[in-house]
Amino acid sequence: MTTKLSNATVSRQIVLASRPEGVPQEINFKATTTEIAPITDGEFLVKNEWMSVDPYMRGRMKEGESYVPAFKIDRPLEGGCIGKIVETRNNDFNEGDYVLGNLGWRDYWKSSGDGITVVDPNVAPVQTYLGALGMTGMTAWVGLNKIAKLQSGSTVFVSAASGAVGSIVCQLAKAKNCRVIGSAGKAEKIKWLKDKTGIDAVINYKRTDGLTAALKQHAPDGVDVYFDNVGSDHLAAALDVMNDFGVCVECGMIATYNATDPPAAPRNLFKIIAKRIRMEGFIVRDHMDAQDEFVREMASLIESKQVVWEETITEGLENAPAAFIGLFEGDNLGKQLVRIS
Repeated sequence: MTTKLSNATVSRQIVLASRPEGVPQEINFKATTTEIAPITDGEFLVKNEWMSVDPYMRGRMKEGESYVPAFKIDRPLEGGCIGKIVETRNNDFNEGDYVLGNLGWRDYWKSSGDGITVVDPNVAPVQTYLGALGMTGMTAWVGLNKIAKLQSGSTVFVSAASGAVGSIVCQLAKAKNCRVIGSAGKAEKIKWLKDKTGIDAVINYKRTDGLTAALKQHAPDGVDVYFDNVGSDHLAAALDVMNDFGVCVECGMIATYNATDPPAAPRNLFKIIAKRIRMEGFIVRDHMDAQDEFVREMASLIESKQVVWEETITEGLENAPAAFIGLFEGDNLGKQLVRIS
């Protein structure tokens, strides 16, 4: 049932109250309500049940040029979400359908259907379409298959290996018979990686005397592919240990997202030249033509239990800012989700 006020639907939403300086704080967010006008012909109304919080959203909280527009002050935030259609006047979408959209951080939204995907709750729990079967899983898949062009038997180093993307990268690489080394910073994350993903080694980056030395220990024959979610010292270590003609897949650099001053670049960048390393950044939305291929392969790997995942779930829309802030403290294991309803 929808909540009506003057023939409008009342929806809670989280807006950006101010632009963060450094690590985001609760004061940078504000909960408000708004009224959504009744749907018209061709539209449908969605009640959100799940939303995703992701590190890339930090970049949208800054002003300046980027691959996506910056969030606006006092306007609701956006992000991946799964909801159920509660009212429809669109013949292509039925009441009760679960749909994937990008208007998270709110209770309700309406649409004409452009860019909206109906998801099947019988294939997997609906929130999986925000994780392993969604942009998270596709980011891992594209990075390895389209950017690295991963070959069987390669040695792969994955930073933030217990995170939403990193944990899928590890398993996709293992499914291709690769040697996989991951990094993580908490004992429970390291245990999960060892017990659940079957990767060959995990480096506790908070307890090592040096990432380069630790990586050399676990990759004595060098690294062929580095999947970068961190940047900074992890990228420097990867360049130190990278084999000639290796590939650095640049997916994210969470170590720099909250920097108030431009971070110093790794001091060993010359090794890109000396080792003829290919370094390539990518945005998953540039590869949507491969979505059907990704879904087929990922669904098969999930069915065969070659890919598993973990979810860290925060209850309540009002707690979405805390869930987002926790990403930068390493609070999440696997995909960080907010259950809205």
